[in-house]
Amino acid sequence: MRYYSTNNRQHTATLEQAVIRGLAPDGGLFMPDRLPRFPKVVLRNMTAMTLQEMGYAIASYALSSDVPADVLHDIVYGAFSFKIPLVETVQGHHVLELFHGPTMAFKDVGTRFMARLLDYYRTCHPEWTTLNVLVPTSGDTGSAVANSFWDMPGVKVYVLYPRGAVNKIQKSQFATLGANVTAIEVNGTFDDCKSLVEEAFMDADLNNAMRLTSAMSINYARIIPQMVYYFWAYAQLVNRQVDISNLVFAVPCSNLGNLASGLMAQAMGLPVKRFISVENQNNIFYNYVKTGEFIPKPTQYSIAPALDAGCPNNFGRILDLLGSHENVCRHIHAYSYDDNQIIETIQHAYRYEGYLLDPHSAVAYRALGEDLRPGETGVALATAHPAKLQSLMERVIEKPVPLPSQLSRFLNGAMHVVKMPNGFAAFKRLLLEGLTNF
Repeated sequence: MRYYSTNNRQHTATLEQAVIRGLAPDGGLFMPDRLPRFPKVVLRNMTAMTLQEMGYAIASYALSSDVPADVLHDIVYGAFSFKIPLVETVQGHHVLELFHGPTMAFKDVGTRFMARLLDYYRTCHPEWTTLNVLVPTSGDTGSAVANSFWDMPGVKVYVLYPRGAVNKIQKSQFATLGANVTAIEVNGTFDDCKSLVEEAFMDADLNNAMRLTSAMSINYARIIPQMVYYFWAYAQLVNRQVDISNLVFAVPCSNLGNLASGLMAQAMGLPVKRFISVENQNNIFYNYVKTGEFIPKPTQYSIAPALDAGCPNNFGRILDLLGSHENVCRHIHAYSYDDNQIIETIQHAYRYEGYLLDPHSAVAYRALGEDLRPGETGVALATAHPAKLQSLMERVIEKPVPLPSQLSRFLNGAMHVVKMPNGFAAFKRLLLEGLTNF
């Protein structure tokens, strides 16, 4: 299969080239030249599959023969080694808990798959001395990527995060690892961190000197496995004899990778009536749906930091999949909530339904309640464990929120952070010269 750039379909690559490069040379995002559609009999058979079996079936179908079957089997079974429960809170409303992985965020799914796929490609090329993984983060992505690649031979990971915008628990998950993981503090916003990474991929000198790849959601290797849990939710509902003829997914959105994965699952045959995209006050995609204009803006910090993105970089995939603003509006209803509304939602769900939502999951849950119609079945994606924002959650619900051992284990290590001067020149020098001068 070939993978084309969303900026120019004539610019194509193999899967290996697309995954290693991350971003197309013309700045576009890689997309497959075709998305095979599951026959209905395969969808029915999914209801009898385990999560790992389903993941392997979907990845095999989506990637055609781009990865050897035995290699893909090991990649998928290694990536999907934790549970993904579907919880019913009130009638017709379900929460898909995607936060039971090693760092307790949904990004474990994509990064664990990607790390294993990149490791396979690395072993295919003994001439590669070091693979350098660049990732900007507002908290959850950095920890998921760092832990997925931690201590992997022949790989160095550089996690860029905005100063003052990542809490202690999140930071400890990548800044205490050491070994092949370097935490870099940037004096700016999350979008500034993204810009540094994107500029690195456009710098010819840097790319000639070292092999770079990105673990951002722009990388197609993160999109593929995220399709799986949409099918998983569908299969669990069928097994519970829930009517899925009008199935609706509510998706917390920042860089739109999660939403793009859902739309690709729909294109492959997942029976979805519509999607609900939900943002915080960084509501660029919401404004696009309402006005037809995609206008990035400076990032505003919020109590849902993983949603703090002022320029959603998977927008090109959404438009490539749906083709026009009119078609986007047919497939997607958009919502946006501020911090006060998020807090109200967390408190209401906890007090009256006995369910604790983190701020990112809360936006999806609230939108589902407002948008769902009679006869529809709704699934809100819960993308992070509430304890990842422990101090905030305890203030909101006025009760202790215990730290799971998966999170508390990181707090015992010393943090090692590189405080980088402003500008791309400093970042380039850090990559080329190492940490000696920083």
